[in-house]
Amino acid sequence: MALAQRSAAAVPGSIPSQESDREFAFSDADFRSLARLAYEYAGIALADSKRNLVYTRLSRRLRALGLASFRDYRNYLASTESELEQFVNAISTNLTRFFREGHHFDHFRAHIAVPFSTATPRSAGRRLRVWSAGCSTGEEPYTLAIVLAHQIRDIAQYDVRILATDIDTAVLAKGMAGAYAFSGIGDIPATYREYFRRSGNGGDIVMDGSVRSLIRFGRLNLVESWPFRGKFDAIFCRNVMIYFDNPTKAKIVDRFTQQLRPGGFLYIGHSESLMGSHPGLRLVGRTVYRREA
Repeated sequence: MALAQRSAAAVPGSIPSQESDREFAFSDADFRSLARLAYEYAGIALADSKRNLVYTRLSRRLRALGLASFRDYRNYLASTESELEQFVNAISTNLTRFFREGHHFDHFRAHIAVPFSTATPRSAGRRLRVWSAGCSTGEEPYTLAIVLAHQIRDIAQYDVRILATDIDTAVLAKGMAGAYAFSGIGDIPATYREYFRRSGNGGDIVMDGSVRSLIRFGRLNLVESWPFRGKFDAIFCRNVMIYFDNPTKAKIVDRFTQQLRPGGFLYIGHSESLMGSHPGLRLVGRTVYRREA
């Protein structure tokens, strides 16, 4: 979630439901306190159904820190500001792949990449900005870069940039490295495979420099201030807002709308909605919205 950012989602397996069977003491007060911190710091809404997930994910932190209970961990969080980052990393879920929800990239190619590549006059100063908000391990922004590079063959002559943000520093590091398992490209259309290179390290692949150069990765918490002022031609924020409560989601959608240029597009996940119509956005495709002028 990615903030860009994501929230916790169910994971395989379960843990004992009785407090006495757990490795660490984990009270209702512990869960409520941690859920409140997740919401206040990252906008992550942890319902009671996420209690076991929180226990499972954060137990790893307790072991790593040598703590005996969640009360001890709460005290550690309160006294160690740097642990907030580890806390968010632990409860984040990062499920992504190249060309996920592929019709979004078909729309992006037809309505962003093609018009840019065919516009006249072909001024070298033309600008294109795309934001992958909640970029996870980088497959989404690299997919966007591949679509753009494939369509705009002389892309290096233009001011084209993709901003890739997430709240989770661990997944950002993977995205910046640009290295993935070879099995991850199995569903990628053959026409786009020229942008992947075998790394020489077993079954790994690395992204070609022509697409890596288009992307800037950075940590961003969606519920905090955003450090940029320029407008975007497209914003991808998919499978992120589903984990926010409605007031938080409404605020973020408002901010996305203001960050889009008139005519720009907002892409959200298939399991998400905008909770009714939005005065600045018009639905133009499956979970694709266009900012009105």
